[in-house]
Amino acid sequence: MLGEAGARNYGGWKTIGDGAMKWFAKQKPADIWDETIEGPLGDIEAAERIRAICDAAAASAAGSARNDTREGERYERAAQVAMEIAMKISDGLMRDDAVHRIVDLCMTANDLKTAQILFRAIHASWIRETVQRDHPTLA
Repeated sequence: MLGEAGARNYGGWKTIGDGAMKWFAKQKPADIWDETIEGPLGDIEAAERIRAICDAAAASAAGSARNDTREGERYERAAQVAMEIAMKISDGLMRDDAVHRIVDLCMTANDLKTAQILFRAIHASWIRETVQRDHPTLA
């Protein structure tokens, strides 16, 4: 079975023009924070996306706390995208709740500086109190 450029398939193995065999590489699924956003997000969709990003990045944040360079980079990308989305939420309470989730992510990564900056951006008193209760070092 000759395919493109003289490649041959043998039950999952593929020979390349020079006869070398390579296993079909499985595509690694892209991280949710790397997916392109088509069109503007409404407040509810933006809050849902931030929740999904923070949930998906929790393991990377924990790896960042253990000084795992690769996981640290993934955490930083996720946090950056989540912050960019949060800035576009017009409803104050929804934005404060989204920022609360990002603060939790930052604290999991031991990123106290970013968490403190974000904490100051929360306006709803009851959300601020919840964050202070969960993370007393931010007070």
